Formats: sequence, C-alpha cells, structure tokens
Amino acid sequence: MVSAWLVHLFTASGIVCAFLATTSIFNHDYRSAFFWLALQIAVDAVDGLLARRARVTERLPWFDGAKLDDIIDYVSYVFVPALFVWRALLVPDAWTWPVVIAMLLSSAYGFNRSDAKTGDHYFTGFPSYWNIVVFYLFVGEWAPTVNAAILLVLAALVFVPIRYVYPSRTPVLQRLTTVLGVIWALQMLLMLVWHPDIPPSVFWLSWVYPVYYVVLSLGLNWRRNRQNYART
Repeated sequence: MVSAWLVHLFTASGIVCAFLATTSIFNHDYRSAFFWLALQIAVDAVDGLLARRARVTERLPWFDGAKLDDIIDYVSYVFVPALFVWRALLVPDAWTWPVVIAMLLSSAYGFNRSDAKTGDHYFTGFPSYWNIVVFYLFVGEWAPTVNAAILLVLAALVFVPIRYVYPSRTPVLQRLTTVLGVIWALQMLLMLVWHPDIPPSVFWLSWVYPVYYVVLSLGLNWRRNRQNYART
C-alpha cells in the first residue's frame, strides 16, 4: 500500500510543477515556466507505468488515480498554456480572450468525453497538447495573427473525432514512437536551454517527431475507418 501511495504522490507532484510554471509566467520568466512544464511532462510520461507496476487500483481501489491525473493534466496542458498565451501576448490583443476561451472550453469538452482515451489506447480529437504548441509559437516568434489562427484551428480539432496516437501506450510502432519521442524531448530541452539563440537547424529538425506523430495518427485513423467501412 505504501508503494501505491508513493506513486499517487509522484503523480500529484505535477500540480506543484504547474503552480511553479504559473508563478514564472506572472514574473515574465517564460523559460523557467517551460522548464517546470517540461518536468511535469516527465512526471506524466512515467507515472502510468509506475501505477501499473505498483498495482495501485488493486491496493487503493477507493482512490481514483485517473481522476487525479486528469485534473493535473488539464491544469498543466490547458490552463497554464492558456495563461501563457494571455501573459506573453502571443496573439493580437483583440483575439486574446476568444483564443484563450476557445482553448479552455474545447479542452474541457475533450477531457470529459467518455472516449477521450479509447480502450485500445488512442486519444479522440486533438489531445490538448497546448503546452507543446505554445512552446513552438513562443520560440518560433511567428506573427500574432498566425499564432491565433493555429490555436483556433487546433481548438476546433478537439471536436473532430480523429484518433491520435497515445505515445506511451498505442501498440502500433510503439518502439519507433518511443525512440523518436526521446530524441525529440532532448531537442526541446536544447532549444529551451539555448533560447533565444536557437540554431534554425535544431528548430526545424525538432519538427520531425510532431510530423511523424500526426502522419501516423492520420494513417491509423484512415485504416480503421476503411476497415469499418468494409465491414458494413
């Protein structure tokens, strides 16, 4: 039972990272904010594996670790990035509130649909990776109108029932996804350390994994739809 509680405590530490990221945003220390968000991602990436190994659902059946994880994920992946968009002036002034509201409400819907995470380990709709999106908008230094358009399109995609790969659990090409994901994570950390003097080659190479992720997700979604159509 002690090991189960330690896993839950480890999961809960993500909310502390989110709080520290929030304080950094208010202090305009945006690089530190992303460091704290990166640490929360690291926690989120391994806590599920630890929970399964510690058999937390068997040892603490009355404590809902999945709900705890969802609460922390919403704060870290949605609320804090939305706060970043507002504080860092990533979009035009006139669009700040519409964009922030679109991020918050679309993801509130996405988190609470019954098939948000499917039984065969996919996400349904854009999986609210707002922390990653906002990081790219921040280091890319694109025009605020471009940023606003990207954020609004992604908010709309939350409602489109495309299935996206769950990187740590989708079985198809899981080893390749993991290897590419680790390389990409290291690239992201390097960009964070080197910001604002990020070599363009590093920035553009970091897009390999997001492109791979989207292409794989769309390809698997198309194959599933084709199989379902063939059965009808």
